[in-house]
Amino acid sequence: MIVAFSVSPLGVGEDVGEYVADAVRVVRESGLPNRTDAMFTSIEGEWDEVMDVVKRAVAAVEARSNRVSLVLKADIRPGVTDGLTSKVETVERHLSE
Repeated sequence: MIVAFSVSPLGVGEDVGEYVADAVRVVRESGLPNRTDAMFTSIEGEWDEVMDVVKRAVAAVEARSNRVSLVLKADIRPGVTDGLTSKVETVERHLSE
C-alpha cells in the first residue's frame, strides 16, 4: 500500500517547517520507501508498518504542539510493490509518447 499524508501543527504560526521535519525524520528513519514533496510525504509498505510510521510521525509533531492536523490518502492494492516508482514511471512513459 501507498499512503500519502501531511501532518502539521496548528496554532504555532505560519512557519511549520521544523515541525514537519520532525515527522519526515520519523518516516525516513523507518527504512520504508518514501518521498516527500511540497505538500505530502508518501510511504510504501504493509498496512501495519505504514500506519505505525504515520502514527509515530504524528506523535513527533504532537510532542511540540497541542493540536495537529493530519490529512491521509491511501492506495490499498495487495501484491503491488515499488508503486512509488512504477506509478511515476508509467505517467512519464505516457508523457514521452
